[in-house]
Amino acid sequence: MKKNQILIAMAMVVSSFYACTEDNTATVDTTNNGTFKVYTVGNITSVQNLIADTIVGMSAQGQPVGTGHFTFFSLRTGAIVPNTDSATNNWDVAFRGTTILTNAGTSGPGAGGAYVHVGLFADVNAFNADSTVRTDAAPVYAIKTGSNKGWYVYDGANNLITPIPGRVLMIQAANGAKYKLEINNYYKGGVTPLTSATDAIKLSTQRYYNFRYSAL
Repeated sequence: MKKNQILIAMAMVVSSFYACTEDNTATVDTTNNGTFKVYTVGNITSVQNLIADTIVGMSAQGQPVGTGHFTFFSLRTGAIVPNTDSATNNWDVAFRGTTILTNAGTSGPGAGGAYVHVGLFADVNAFNADSTVRTDAAPVYAIKTGSNKGWYVYDGANNLITPIPGRVLMIQAANGAKYKLEINNYYKGGVTPLTSATDAIKLSTQRYYNFRYSAL
Protein backbone atom coordinates (compact mmCIF):
# COMPACT_ATOMS: atom_id res chain seq x y z
CA MET A 1 0.00 0.00 0.00
CA LYS A 2 2.79 2.42 0.92
CA LYS A 3 4.56 1.70 -2.37
CA ASN A 4 1.37 2.45 -4.30
CA GLN A 5 0.94 5.73 -2.45
CA ILE A 6 4.47 6.77 -3.37
CA LEU A 7 3.87 5.92 -7.04
CA ILE A 8 0.63 7.91 -7.08
CA ALA A 9 2.35 10.91 -5.49
CA MET A 10 5.16 10.76 -8.08
CA ALA A 11 2.62 10.59 -10.89
CA MET A 12 0.86 13.68 -9.55
CA VAL A 13 4.13 15.62 -9.43
CA VAL A 14 5.01 14.64 -13.00
CA SER A 15 1.50 15.52 -14.20
CA SER A 16 1.70 18.89 -12.48
CA PHE A 17 5.11 19.56 -14.05
CA TYR A 18 3.90 18.94 -17.58
CA ALA A 19 0.73 20.93 -17.02
CA CYS A 20 2.87 23.92 -16.12
CA THR A 21 5.50 23.55 -18.81
CA GLU A 22 3.05 22.93 -21.65
CA ASP A 23 0.71 25.79 -20.78
CA ASN A 24 2.09 28.68 -22.81
CA THR A 25 -0.84 30.89 -21.86
CA ALA A 26 0.30 31.36 -18.25
CA THR A 27 1.27 34.98 -17.65
CA VAL A 28 1.58 35.30 -13.90
CA ASP A 29 4.85 34.35 -12.24
CA THR A 30 3.81 33.93 -8.60
CA THR A 31 7.42 34.45 -7.45
CA ASN A 32 7.33 37.97 -8.91
CA ASN A 33 5.53 40.37 -6.61
CA GLY A 34 6.29 43.75 -8.08
CA THR A 35 9.35 43.64 -10.33
CA PHE A 36 8.86 44.63 -13.95
CA LYS A 37 9.50 41.58 -16.11
CA VAL A 38 9.15 40.59 -19.76
CA TYR A 39 9.51 37.04 -21.02
CA THR A 40 8.55 35.12 -24.14
CA VAL A 41 7.28 31.56 -24.49
CA GLY A 42 6.75 30.45 -28.06
CA ASN A 43 5.26 33.40 -29.91
CA ILE A 44 3.61 34.95 -26.85
CA THR A 45 5.32 37.70 -24.86
CA SER A 46 4.17 38.28 -21.28
CA VAL A 47 4.66 41.51 -19.37
CA GLN A 48 4.42 41.72 -15.61
CA ASN A 49 4.12 44.72 -13.33
CA LEU A 50 4.38 47.51 -15.86
CA ILE A 51 3.75 50.57 -13.70
CA ALA A 52 1.19 52.92 -15.24
CA ASP A 53 1.63 56.17 -13.28
CA THR A 54 2.37 56.36 -9.57
CA ILE A 55 -0.44 57.44 -7.24
CA VAL A 56 0.60 60.48 -5.22
CA GLY A 57 -2.66 61.40 -3.48
CA MET A 58 -6.44 61.44 -3.53
CA SER A 59 -8.90 63.89 -5.06
CA ALA A 60 -11.73 65.56 -3.15
CA GLN A 61 -14.02 62.94 -4.69
CA GLY A 62 -11.92 60.13 -3.27
CA GLN A 63 -10.29 59.15 -6.57
CA PRO A 64 -6.57 58.40 -6.88
CA VAL A 65 -4.40 61.14 -8.33
CA GLY A 66 -1.20 60.24 -10.18
CA THR A 67 1.80 62.14 -11.49
CA GLY A 68 0.15 62.36 -14.90
CA HIS A 69 2.99 60.53 -16.65
CA PHE A 70 2.43 57.75 -19.18
CA THR A 71 4.62 54.67 -19.39
CA PHE A 72 5.58 54.10 -23.03
CA PHE A 73 6.13 50.57 -24.30
CA SER A 74 7.37 49.06 -27.55
CA LEU A 75 5.61 45.88 -28.62
CA ARG A 76 8.32 45.43 -31.24
CA THR A 77 11.20 45.31 -28.77
CA GLY A 78 9.36 44.30 -25.58
CA ALA A 79 10.85 47.20 -23.65
CA ILE A 80 9.83 50.41 -21.86
CA VAL A 81 10.61 53.49 -23.94
CA PRO A 82 11.91 56.67 -22.23
CA ASN A 83 9.43 59.53 -21.87
CA THR A 84 11.86 61.66 -23.85
CA ASP A 85 10.92 59.55 -26.89
CA SER A 86 7.18 60.17 -26.52
CA ALA A 87 7.12 62.25 -29.72
CA THR A 88 8.83 59.55 -31.80
CA ASN A 89 7.86 56.26 -33.46
CA ASN A 90 9.82 54.27 -30.88
CA TRP A 91 6.75 53.31 -28.80
CA ASP A 92 3.49 51.53 -29.68
CA VAL A 93 1.29 51.72 -26.56
CA ALA A 94 1.36 53.90 -23.46
CA PHE A 95 -0.32 53.39 -20.09
CA ARG A 96 -1.51 55.82 -17.41
CA GLY A 97 -4.03 54.49 -14.96
CA THR A 98 -6.75 52.84 -17.05
CA THR A 99 -6.03 55.04 -20.08
CA ILE A 100 -4.11 53.40 -22.93
CA LEU A 101 -2.68 55.34 -25.87
CA THR A 102 -1.62 54.17 -29.30
CA ASN A 103 1.02 55.94 -31.37
CA ALA A 104 -1.08 57.93 -33.83
CA GLY A 105 -3.52 60.83 -34.00
CA THR A 106 -3.28 63.16 -31.02
CA SER A 107 -0.99 60.77 -29.15
CA GLY A 108 1.97 60.41 -31.49
CA PRO A 109 3.40 60.64 -35.01
CA GLY A 110 3.15 56.93 -35.81
CA ALA A 111 0.81 54.86 -37.96
CA GLY A 112 -0.75 53.23 -34.92
CA GLY A 113 -4.30 52.57 -33.84
CA ALA A 114 -6.49 49.93 -32.26
CA TYR A 115 -9.89 48.38 -31.75
CA VAL A 116 -11.27 46.03 -29.09
CA HIS A 117 -12.17 42.52 -30.21
CA VAL A 118 -14.66 40.38 -28.29
CA GLY A 119 -13.44 36.79 -28.31
CA LEU A 120 -10.71 34.47 -27.10
CA PHE A 121 -7.07 35.51 -27.34
CA ALA A 122 -6.07 32.07 -28.68
CA ASP A 123 -8.63 32.27 -31.48
CA VAL A 124 -7.44 35.60 -32.92
CA ASN A 125 -5.18 35.07 -35.93
CA ALA A 126 -5.56 38.32 -37.86
CA PHE A 127 -7.19 41.73 -37.83
CA ASN A 128 -10.88 41.59 -38.73
CA ALA A 129 -11.33 43.20 -42.14
CA ASP A 130 -14.75 44.48 -41.03
CA SER A 131 -13.39 46.27 -37.97
CA THR A 132 -12.25 49.88 -38.04
CA VAL A 133 -8.81 50.63 -36.64
CA ARG A 134 -9.33 53.79 -34.64
CA THR A 135 -6.76 56.45 -33.87
CA ASP A 136 -6.54 58.55 -30.73
CA ALA A 137 -8.40 61.85 -30.79
CA ALA A 138 -8.11 63.11 -27.22
CA PRO A 139 -10.11 63.01 -25.04
CA VAL A 140 -11.46 59.99 -26.95
CA TYR A 141 -8.97 57.18 -27.50
CA ALA A 142 -8.83 54.18 -29.82
CA ILE A 143 -8.95 51.84 -26.82
CA LYS A 144 -12.04 52.81 -24.91
CA THR A 145 -12.27 52.61 -21.14
CA GLY A 146 -15.01 50.96 -19.15
CA SER A 147 -17.24 48.04 -19.98
CA ASN A 148 -18.81 49.60 -23.09
CA LYS A 149 -16.45 48.09 -25.67
CA GLY A 150 -13.59 48.67 -23.26
CA TRP A 151 -11.32 46.21 -21.47
CA TYR A 152 -12.32 46.45 -17.80
CA VAL A 153 -15.13 46.94 -15.32
CA TYR A 154 -14.93 49.14 -12.25
CA ASP A 155 -16.49 47.88 -9.04
CA GLY A 156 -17.20 51.18 -7.33
CA ALA A 157 -18.55 49.61 -4.16
CA ASN A 158 -15.27 47.78 -3.57
CA ASN A 159 -12.97 50.15 -5.49
CA LEU A 160 -11.54 47.43 -7.74
CA ILE A 161 -10.74 47.25 -11.45
CA THR A 162 -11.08 43.91 -13.22
CA PRO A 163 -10.25 43.10 -16.86
CA ILE A 164 -13.22 41.72 -18.81
CA PRO A 165 -12.57 38.15 -19.98
CA GLY A 166 -12.67 37.79 -23.74
CA ARG A 167 -11.59 41.34 -24.59
CA VAL A 168 -8.58 41.41 -26.90
CA LEU A 169 -6.91 44.70 -27.80
CA MET A 170 -6.04 44.69 -31.48
CA ILE A 171 -3.06 47.02 -31.76
CA GLN A 172 -1.53 48.55 -34.84
CA ALA A 173 2.01 49.58 -33.89
CA ALA A 174 3.69 52.84 -34.80
CA ASN A 175 5.27 51.19 -37.85
CA GLY A 176 2.01 49.56 -38.96
CA ALA A 177 2.79 46.07 -37.60
CA LYS A 178 -0.18 44.32 -36.01
CA TYR A 179 -0.50 42.67 -32.60
CA LYS A 180 -3.11 41.14 -30.33
CA LEU A 181 -2.91 42.00 -26.62
CA GLU A 182 -4.83 40.75 -23.60
CA ILE A 183 -4.73 42.43 -20.19
CA ASN A 184 -4.86 39.83 -17.44
CA ASN A 185 -4.57 41.92 -14.29
CA TYR A 186 -4.26 45.51 -13.08
CA TYR A 187 -2.52 44.86 -9.76
CA LYS A 188 0.98 44.22 -8.49
CA GLY A 189 2.06 40.61 -8.82
CA GLY A 190 -0.96 39.85 -11.00
CA VAL A 191 -3.16 39.42 -7.93
CA THR A 192 -6.33 41.45 -7.45
CA PRO A 193 -6.84 42.43 -3.78
CA LEU A 194 -9.70 40.88 -1.88
CA THR A 195 -12.85 42.98 -1.65
CA SER A 196 -12.22 43.03 2.10
CA ALA A 197 -8.74 44.54 1.69
CA THR A 198 -8.18 48.06 2.94
CA ASP A 199 -8.32 51.01 0.54
CA ALA A 200 -4.63 51.58 1.26
CA ILE A 201 -3.77 48.12 -0.07
CA LYS A 202 -6.01 48.52 -3.11
CA LEU A 203 -4.44 51.88 -3.96
CA SER A 204 -0.83 50.87 -3.37
CA THR A 205 -1.05 47.76 -5.54
CA GLN A 206 -3.04 49.09 -8.52
CA ARG A 207 -1.75 50.44 -11.86
CA TYR A 208 0.59 47.50 -12.37
CA TYR A 209 -0.31 46.07 -15.78
CA ASN A 210 0.04 42.35 -16.39
CA PHE A 211 -0.63 41.40 -20.00
CA ARG A 212 0.37 39.15 -22.88
CA TYR A 213 0.66 39.87 -26.57
CA SER A 214 1.64 38.33 -29.86
CA ALA A 215 2.43 39.55 -33.36
CA LEU A 216 -0.10 38.75 -36.09
